[in-house]
Amino acid sequence: MARSRAHIVWGLVLALLCAGLVAPAGPGAAQQLGLPQSAILTIETDRLFSQSAFGRRTANEIEADSAVLAAENRRIEAELMAEEQDLTTRRPEMEPEAFRTLADAFDEKVQSIRRTQESKTRALSQRADKARVEFLRAARPVLEALMREAGAGVILERSSVFLSANATDITDLAIMRIDAAIGDGKSATPEVDQ
Repeated sequence: MARSRAHIVWGLVLALLCAGLVAPAGPGAAQQLGLPQSAILTIETDRLFSQSAFGRRTANEIEADSAVLAAENRRIEAELMAEEQDLTTRRPEMEPEAFRTLADAFDEKVQSIRRTQESKTRALSQRADKARVEFLRAARPVLEALMREAGAGVILERSSVFLSANATDITDLAIMRIDAAIGDGKSATPEVDQ
């Protein structure tokens, strides 16, 4: 029971710290919460995004929309194959000129559909990129607060650092605090300019 109560107390303290309602008592308190006292911190931005509630929501939405697009592509492909087969079947009965006109129209239709579907795929990719920018914009105040608490002057991308102590990596703590601050980002953050 005492152990459970200790977890609840630490959870409450951590939640208050994340919300900015309680300031750590000093370097020792920050260190106990996994925040190193260092002039330089490191972070894995890919993991920061993908493991945050915001990143998971974005990935789920884009995955669902990608599945819809893939199903649409399969349906269109089946329709075009049937149309092509019909055209091939009718060819022996047609005048070469008439067949050429239909074949050219079919080819143009296929090219137009391909351009449209590729545009939809690009739009999904751009949406993912915009979500990342939106996330980093919303996360910035949390990351700045972590820098101040750690006494850091900079946060570097971990993959760009040649050698560092694991203790300087604040990714897990940043995810926890960003989730507390913005959640999945569905209504808490402004839209990125379209």
